[in-house]
Amino acid sequence: MCPEVALAGFPTCGVNPRASWCKAMGAAVVRAIKNFNLENRAAREISKAKPSAAPRHPSTRSLLREQMSGQADIKGEIVRKDDKLLSLLRDVYVNSRDPVSSAQDKDARTPTEPKEFRLPKGNHFDINIENIPKGKVSIVEALTLLNNHKLSPDTWTAEKIAEEYHLEQKDVNSVLKYFTTFEVKILPSEDKKAIQSK
Repeated sequence: MCPEVALAGFPTCGVNPRASWCKAMGAAVVRAIKNFNLENRAAREISKAKPSAAPRHPSTRSLLREQMSGQADIKGEIVRKDDKLLSLLRDVYVNSRDPVSSAQDKDARTPTEPKEFRLPKGNHFDINIENIPKGKVSIVEALTLLNNHKLSPDTWTAEKIAEEYHLEQKDVNSVLKYFTTFEVKILPSEDKKAIQSK
């Protein structure tokens, strides 16, 4: 690893540390250039006049003039205001409300009961875990109860575990049935003669 890269604190790859350092520095420079004077550039772009329509070809212009001169009543109809429609539009009143979802409706009807918490069991206190809701266990507690049941199933029965950790009996039975902790077995090497091939 290149010492100046390690001192700079940039991530490096095992292949070429200088290349990853250059990529990181290049990305920082590009980001700074993109964000330079961003608000002023955005305001300038917004304040520009909107683009006008592309100029029409002379042959198209003459065809449009012919069409409009032949149908002068349509041009008048487009420009004319219809008082009857305007009065109907003034009478329309729209009142909109968001529909209340069923979850919000249930929350409004029943006040939420405070959850019951318990302190973590054992000496494996995690700094981030202050209390655990009843009916749940932490990873460390789950591994501990599985290991305790495995080592002494007579003392750590499903009933005792459910009572100790405030869990449902059926959940504890399922956990003990379907989950196990890892176990490392070291088999002793025995001096056996190799079977001779014929």
